[in-house]
Order: sequence, then structure tokens, then C-alpha cells
Amino acid sequence: MRSPHEHPNIATKIAASFARQRLLQGFGAVLEKIEPGHVSLSVDIRPEFCQQHGFAHAGLTFALGDSAAGYSALTLMGEQQEVVTSEMKIHLLAPALGETMRADGHIIRQGRRQFVVGAKVWALKDGDPPRQIAEMLGTMVPVDPS
Repeated sequence: MRSPHEHPNIATKIAASFARQRLLQGFGAVLEKIEPGHVSLSVDIRPEFCQQHGFAHAGLTFALGDSAAGYSALTLMGEQQEVVTSEMKIHLLAPALGETMRADGHIIRQGRRQFVVGAKVWALKDGDPPRQIAEMLGTMVPVDPS
């Protein structure tokens, strides 16, 4: 594995990959932060993303957390590699009530063939402290582009 210092264009690579994520683009998601082993994404919680009780749907929470975790792994993968999710578990901790949702992805353990990753997902509302709404744990696998 290469370290992120060996391929300084990792932020450009992740931004280009993010731009091809049609689901996230449809949500209006934003790439907030890219650091070695850490990536943060956010999305405004719009009415069309809410379920019948008025808070953001768990599908949005999962998509944002999965992507942040996957991109966190990609920050430490080889320059020519891509990333796919092998498995992902989500614990929904609280209703996603707020104006914005943020997912902070991070690497738990880096290996040659798989990365164990996590994500914390937060609901944000002006004037209130961030409220953690989900904790995620998963495995990402490096793949060669086809």
C-alpha cells in the first residue's frame, strides 16, 4: 500500500469520483473534508428525503455514511485503485432531525486486501450541538479499475 504522501493528488481523485456518484449528486451532497484516513460529507435534509414521521430516511443516512467511510479508505489506497463496499452495518441511534446531515468516515484498520472502516453520522441544526444519529462499521475492498 502506498501512503497518501506518495500520491498527493488523492484529493483530486476523490473529488472526481465523488462527482460521478449520481445518487449523492441527486441528494445534493457536498464533499466537506479530505484528510488521510478521514473524509466528511454533508447533505441538506430536504422534505423529499424524509420518511412518514418527518425525519430524514435511514436510506439517506446509510448512503452518506457508507460513502464517507469508503472514501476514507480510498485516501490510503494505491493511486490506481478504487474502492467498493464489502459489507456495512448501521446502528440508528436517534431520529435524523435537523437542517443538515454530516457523515465523518474514518479507517479503523488498514490491510492489504481490506480496510475496516467506520462512520459517525450527525444531524445538525443551527444553534444546537450536533446530534449523532448513526454509527456505522464496515469493510471496504480495494479494486483495480476495469
